[in-house]
Amino acid sequence: MRFRRFKLDLQVIIYYTARIIMGLAVLMVIPLITALLFQEWKIALDFLTGILLSLITAFAFNLFTSPNAYKLKLSWVHGLVAVTLAWFIGVILAAVPYYLSGFFGSFLDAAFDAMSGFTTTGLVLIQDLDHVPYGINMWRHLLTFLGGQGMVVLALTFLFRGTSGAFKLYAGEAKDEQLLPNARNTARVIWFISIIYLLVGTLVLWLTGMIIGLSPLRSFFHGLWVFMAAWSTGGFAPQSQNIMYYHSALYEFIIFFFITAGSFNFALHYTVFQGKLREFWRNIEIISFFITVNLLFIIVAFSLKQSGIYPHFELFRKGFFHLLSGHTGTGFMTIYASQFLRWSDLAFLGLLIAMLFGGSACSTAGGFKALRIGIILHTVIREVKRMINPERAVITERFHHLRDVLLEERHIRAALLIVILYIATFTITTLANAAAGYPLMMSMFEAASVTGNVGLSIGVTAPAMPDLLKALYILVMWVGRLEFMAVFAGIAFVVETLRRK
Repeated sequence: MRFRRFKLDLQVIIYYTARIIMGLAVLMVIPLITALLFQEWKIALDFLTGILLSLITAFAFNLFTSPNAYKLKLSWVHGLVAVTLAWFIGVILAAVPYYLSGFFGSFLDAAFDAMSGFTTTGLVLIQDLDHVPYGINMWRHLLTFLGGQGMVVLALTFLFRGTSGAFKLYAGEAKDEQLLPNARNTARVIWFISIIYLLVGTLVLWLTGMIIGLSPLRSFFHGLWVFMAAWSTGGFAPQSQNIMYYHSALYEFIIFFFITAGSFNFALHYTVFQGKLREFWRNIEIISFFITVNLLFIIVAFSLKQSGIYPHFELFRKGFFHLLSGHTGTGFMTIYASQFLRWSDLAFLGLLIAMLFGGSACSTAGGFKALRIGIILHTVIREVKRMINPERAVITERFHHLRDVLLEERHIRAALLIVILYIATFTITTLANAAAGYPLMMSMFEAASVTGNVGLSIGVTAPAMPDLLKALYILVMWVGRLEFMAVFAGIAFVVETLRRK
């Protein structure tokens, strides 16, 4: 009986994993078409190989499942393990066209960039980025756009039939806001919101690109790709100089808006789309985000002003841009990585904290998340109230997140658990960087960036870094993006499988 239950569990997990992988194969058609349009025949063949491998993998998985597996109700274990497995296999398959293109030193490097895209981190090991074909650049930015919305969200939107308990799959990608009663409809709303922003954002950046001197065709693709990375807080850019390549304050100002919007909760976007504009000013995440951004910018600006690195306008343009880029988990840069070493220790620390704080829950951003920071602050307020009031007084604390919510111990435990896990991961990664021979400050900076899925780099991330460190970064990006629990559930399921055998 127990073995039969386990066999059913495995069938359900494999069924949904296969569907998610099939979604990845469908997505590869876009860079394939792009490569064909630009007569990049070798690149087109690389993507055709990737599509075939993905379809073969999905069909091979289907051989071990029942056609009626979708009728079985999903449990939390099914959802979390399926998401973990799909992300792991998806990264390997997504890396195949990368590796075949010849722009990576090894398959590990290709897998690193694939994971960086899926997790919307933005750290890269690609070589000769300025001469990368259109097909590869399209794939890079599609990965980060898909990663922001989620592979599961894509599969729920287009590939799944009626799925009982689909919310478990949806939540496996660290999304817990159900915009509509049905998880599939929630996924469709997320994609609807993202596509609306994609159309508007690409148009605005396309026109801006032509204003600053790019050709119409080049401006269109750069606008499309930069928007995808901005909205998904992914940090990828089509040129090695990142956003500095455009040398335009106007371009950077437009990016300010899109990276901020991309870091906000999808539920907040949906609420504002419905005309409930007051929610924007009352929401705990927005309040928490703007408080931390402004406080940290005061610290960074004061320190940069004292050091005299930038004149007045450049201080805002460089200081605030990178603080916002770090806080939203985007990772766009308008300076060279080595120039961060010129920042004073206090400014450096302010940016490091911003990278760990991150954006909103159920958004494309990583990090602690503004909701958890807000809950922790409300917990402090509640405890202070308890100290100054009589012992018999009943002290309650409420916060507003789409609705008024009574602060309970479960909220506090959940927030503190994830924050502690992020801090532990940051510490381990810092120690690993230092053990590899990097200076402590550089080690801390890069550790904060990879842990918070940010993408800002001080120069540690490079093709020459040790392979063990690359593998660690892949793992850290993975667990950070899925917020630990899905990966832990997957590992526990594998251990249990081996134990039973």
